[in-house]
Amino acid sequence: MKKLTILLTMVVFTISATFAQKSKVSSASNLKDEGKLDEALQTINEAIDPTNEKSEKTISWPDTWVARGDIYVAIGKSTSPDFKKLSDNPFTTALESYKKALELDPKGRNSNGIKLKLTLLTNDLANSAVDDFKAEDYKKALAKFEQILEIQNMDLLKADDPNAVDTAIVFNAGLAAYNAGEFDTAIKYYKEAAKYGYYGARAYPLISNAYLAKKDTTGALDILKVGFEKYPGDQTLLEGMIQLYIDLKKTDDAMKYLQMAIEKEPNVPRYRFAQGRLYEDMGQEDNAIANYEKALDIDPDFFNALYNLGALYYNKGVEQFNIARDVPPSENEKYQAELKKADDWFQKSLPYMEKCLSLQPDDRGTLESLKNLYYRLQKMDKYNQILEKLGQS
Repeated sequence: MKKLTILLTMVVFTISATFAQKSKVSSASNLKDEGKLDEALQTINEAIDPTNEKSEKTISWPDTWVARGDIYVAIGKSTSPDFKKLSDNPFTTALESYKKALELDPKGRNSNGIKLKLTLLTNDLANSAVDDFKAEDYKKALAKFEQILEIQNMDLLKADDPNAVDTAIVFNAGLAAYNAGEFDTAIKYYKEAAKYGYYGARAYPLISNAYLAKKDTTGALDILKVGFEKYPGDQTLLEGMIQLYIDLKKTDDAMKYLQMAIEKEPNVPRYRFAQGRLYEDMGQEDNAIANYEKALDIDPDFFNALYNLGALYYNKGVEQFNIARDVPPSENEKYQAELKKADDWFQKSLPYMEKCLSLQPDDRGTLESLKNLYYRLQKMDKYNQILEKLGQS
């Protein structure tokens, strides 16, 4: 009889201790509801303290971790600076707590309640990620966007709509990753968003830029080609491909797509300019001049076409001047004739360079060209003005 009494006493003590610890969890929740978040956090931490023998039961109790998650959500949503200091990443800790609660509840007794809390948590994480992005803390923003995706891919949430994909969050994860300098991650998320048509044709230049940031020009070009096959009418993709073909010195491909661009949009001066530049690189000066002039027919103030055309004529003058310089001194008449040809080219260059100066008065290349032109053509007043602008007078 005595032994039985002792046994019963021990059972009563154990039940009392467990009840006391579980009441601590309830107390923590009540303190949270009362807005006493610092006390709530301290209380819930006591309930999960592994060094405390009394917390043995509450550590393995799913409700403890649900309560902990709720407290951290409240901390994250609080506007009080004192409560904000309680955690650097409260929503992240809340997620970890809810996951722990699910892990300790294999039969899913609390799964519906936790599912709702996780759904609400995605909104909190999204708002916090946007704040981090605005503050240019892109790594923290990325981590939160990825946590949202983690929640959305949990079996518990996927069960309602297995094929659902939050493409906006996927895309924003790519944007945060790109700004954080994590280009492989950016490419992964951008491609995922593009697969579902998010952001349309505009997604592909972003992916291309991420490849370029990795110095992978081939990858950048390949993804633009994929995009162009999907959106063949998009001029931005077409222009991106043309530029990369030019950069890669693939002149034939660049010319092919440029011609395609001109056929689609014949009155875009930069297409004519690009074609002129390609022809000039190929040594086909007449075709280059014709295309620069077509660009200027469309836009008489197109600086790049003006400058390249002026530079082409200037360089022709330099070549001709060198020819004149090589004429033997005994052939003065021939020398003067060749020199006049050089001056004719310089005269042809001059109006284009002067127009460039009127459009961009501080452009260094234009100023240096005009300095040489004015000196060669003996326009000394203008020469001295240019020297003054260059700080060389």
